[in-house]
Amino acid sequence: MDILSTPTPEDEILDTTLRPKSWQDYIGQEKIKKNLKIIIDAAKKRNEPCCEHLLFYGNSGLGKTTLSYLVAKEMKTNIRVASGPAIEKAGDLAAILTNLSEGDVLFLDECHRINKVCEEYLYSALEDFKLNLVVGKGPMARTMELVLPRFTFIGATTRMALLSSPLRNRFGATFQLNFYTLEDVEKIIRNSAQILNVVINSAAVQIIAKRSRFTPRVANRLLKRVRDFAQVEGKGVIDEIIAKKALDFLDIDEIGLESGDKKILEAIIKKFNGGPVGLQALSASSSEETDTILDIYEPYLMQIGFVERTPRGRVASKSAYAHLGITYKAPKNLL
Repeated sequence: MDILSTPTPEDEILDTTLRPKSWQDYIGQEKIKKNLKIIIDAAKKRNEPCCEHLLFYGNSGLGKTTLSYLVAKEMKTNIRVASGPAIEKAGDLAAILTNLSEGDVLFLDECHRINKVCEEYLYSALEDFKLNLVVGKGPMARTMELVLPRFTFIGATTRMALLSSPLRNRFGATFQLNFYTLEDVEKIIRNSAQILNVVINSAAVQIIAKRSRFTPRVANRLLKRVRDFAQVEGKGVIDEIIAKKALDFLDIDEIGLESGDKKILEAIIKKFNGGPVGLQALSASSSEETDTILDIYEPYLMQIGFVERTPRGRVASKSAYAHLGITYKAPKNLL
């Protein structure tokens, strides 16, 4: 079962329920929270309806969307949510921008995937709060300027390198969200258990936290799956036995690796003698999309030191061999 990339409708509803409602409830990313508070407080003291445009980037599930909602709440304004791939033409962008009210927050998820033509229109909207549209075609074409209310634009992306330089330069502040510490993940699990009315002991919290890939979204989904297992196989109480049994049943090992992670590691080690191997070759040999490897699997495998990037491609580390129980062979031709 792939718990990383296949959220159910129930998961999406519960993700919203478990989302922190205040700065105090938001655990981790302390430096980012302090910077955001300063930006927002400064805008309030200047009596400005909105603050600087903000860009959040980092791996999926680290809290980019949650931070955006908290910024809107702190500014005491509404938040409008859109997705980069959904904006296909200028009319889509115009419909979103013209429906904003003064001081609103516009949150654009996966902003690196916005249509490039639409992105061009977005530049003037972010700088001058004006939207210049071309109406008609040929000799009858004319330019129409729409004055927009002042708003705060928040972009979120998992692929910072794919964000164009002109768009990136329109943001007043850029923040990178990092993986969480084990202690912070344990706090998140305890808070989520209280919201879900689940009884869980400390040993079970530690087991789930160690397999959560240092990511709050994964931690919450694991907690929900273990809760289901406890209600069916146990007495509704999550202890270390139930937690371990449920996670083993889900094929998630003691450090959070799933079958997909192991398939990628085994492809590097067995098919390419430990590497180096290019992304396209790794994708073909493991039957995984390149984007899936880049966004879902590789960040965590690099975080725990199982995969390294070299000028010639990906290489499996000695610790990866040890975890899979394979005799280590030093990779060759790294340069």
